[in-house]
Amino acid sequence: MDGAEPVSTAFYRSVIRSGKRWSYDRIDEVFAGRATAEEPWGEPLAAARAVAGALQAKREQRHALVVESTEPQFEFDDAGNVVAVHREKQTESHRVIEHLMILANERVADYLAERKQPTLYRVHERPDPLSVAWLVERLGTLDVPTPPLPEHLTPQQAGDVVGEASRLVNDHVRRTGHGARALPSMVLRSLKQAYYSPRNVGHAGLASPRYCHFTSPIRRYPDLVAHRALLHALGLDDAPPPKPSELDDAGEDSSAAEREAMLIERDADDICLAFLLEQRLFDGGWEQRFEGEVVSLISSGAFVAFGAEGFQGFLPLRKMRGDWWELNEHETKLVGAESGRTIRLGDPIHVEVGRVDTLRGRVDLVPAPSS
Repeated sequence: MDGAEPVSTAFYRSVIRSGKRWSYDRIDEVFAGRATAEEPWGEPLAAARAVAGALQAKREQRHALVVESTEPQFEFDDAGNVVAVHREKQTESHRVIEHLMILANERVADYLAERKQPTLYRVHERPDPLSVAWLVERLGTLDVPTPPLPEHLTPQQAGDVVGEASRLVNDHVRRTGHGARALPSMVLRSLKQAYYSPRNVGHAGLASPRYCHFTSPIRRYPDLVAHRALLHALGLDDAPPPKPSELDDAGEDSSAAEREAMLIERDADDICLAFLLEQRLFDGGWEQRFEGEVVSLISSGAFVAFGAEGFQGFLPLRKMRGDWWELNEHETKLVGAESGRTIRLGDPIHVEVGRVDTLRGRVDLVPAPSS
């Protein structure tokens, strides 16, 4: 690598021997200067960090998306009951791995494309200009800084605008401390969904002209397809390469399976969180007051994320007595007709739990009494 630019790339069969088991926390300590990496690990860690930093700067220049999120990690006891949840924040050590994995995927995609070797690409089409313009309008109603819009927005410009908008949203959340869950979700919903295809149209979210999934062949079928294509292109395997006639169906099946798995995972997360919440209420009483954040609005109420665990529930308007609430046309605010009060996406709000349906993963909320 020369900064963010690859100078040479080599692919070959190999056996990996792990010389040391590092943790993200330990590497972050090294990066922060609070710990020292013993040799021979210091030099390669420093090199990886430098490359990742250059790659991040390059992606920012290309207006790649900047979206920070956390995934719940659950703990279970010996009987299979969920007992805790942790949300690991993305740190510099995570970003180093992420940038290096993206780089590996891009280099494989480049190699196969240059040799016209059929494979499956991970593609993410440029966003629809109307969706991006709508996103910018919605963010504006929430007083979030937004990039300027050209008079006639092309798909290429729309991709640049949404990338810049994601950066401004990230800066706004860090500066104000509000909207960490609601605002990045708004940005993501303005985008088209990524999918697998034998036809490469680039990856707009990563601002990458060629991208495939290669780094997880033991858990994703498209990665296995890429491995087989690469082995054939390198002349390292006598097995036949992926058949071009089968790749359309393979891409559609893989994309559909991915979407189905995401829905199952989301439902499972909701159910686990509901069981955890019910246990917390059983231990501490149902009158517990939670501070939350409005993450979505519909005409009948607000969805609220609350608690450090990331619980989520629905606060119906019929429970918010004393005013008549109306949803604005951008679906970013509930406005009280009599009081003029507003409940906006990203606003902090205090709630109590009214009911928990554990088997469906649903939580009903009520407004918390004023303290």
